[in-house]
Amino acid sequence: MTQEIAMLHDMTRCTACRGCMVACKQWHDLPPDMSTPFEGQYQSHKDLTSRVYTLIEMKERVDKQGKFHWDFFKKNCFHCGDPACAKGCPENAIDRNENGTVVINEDKCVGCHYCEHNCPWHIPKIDEVRHKSTKCDLCYDRIAHGYETPGEVLKPACAKPCTAHALEFGSLEEMKQLAAERVDLARASHPDANIYSPKGVGGTHMIYVLPEKPEVFGLPANPVTPASIDVWKVGRTLTKLAIGGAAAGIVGAMVLRKMAGGQNDQQGKG
Repeated sequence: MTQEIAMLHDMTRCTACRGCMVACKQWHDLPPDMSTPFEGQYQSHKDLTSRVYTLIEMKERVDKQGKFHWDFFKKNCFHCGDPACAKGCPENAIDRNENGTVVINEDKCVGCHYCEHNCPWHIPKIDEVRHKSTKCDLCYDRIAHGYETPGEVLKPACAKPCTAHALEFGSLEEMKQLAAERVDLARASHPDANIYSPKGVGGTHMIYVLPEKPEVFGLPANPVTPASIDVWKVGRTLTKLAIGGAAAGIVGAMVLRKMAGGQNDQQGKG
């Protein structure tokens, strides 16, 4: 049985060096994204794009004691255990692999935006040139190779340059345990520190240690993969079959009519 893997981002350790963003671009060979003009801000982009799979969001806040904090949140795909993006894809172009990674099959993708609309965090972004959905794939192709050197697990590209150990990678159980240890340490200075891996989406394989409640960072507290997606998808499939059947019936009727017309012409000539 394939072992499930996960990544942990500890916001209390992140320094916003953005080495993860650079490494992600290098591994995926992504061109630069110039869509965000520089207006004096420190954050490089306003949101994820089809050329930015991971983004360090910079959050300013003042705590209950009146102290100023500058927090850094690594935004990318959460790799849900029950991914709404995959369930809502009409072309079955998104797969949840046995190791927990959620990956888009671009050969099947038609760029319909359904994955983006169904995702609680609106993570997938459409490449408007290629009309394909894009997002972090947790470097599933990279980690499939196993080991970089003997004893060293090949991590996702973003985790490799993190010298602050804000990003950690390993088995799902290892990361859950590490998250519990980290959040206990964080509560010494951040009483409301918590682990963010919402159960409503089946848990996530991108786990966070947050210094404050999710709402402080604009995150839904407990997003849910709606059951209505399954109903909609079944209904859409039945509609496709009905349309296909109707089309086949029309074509069949036209063929029979043409054949009947040909027979009448032959009888008239006789």
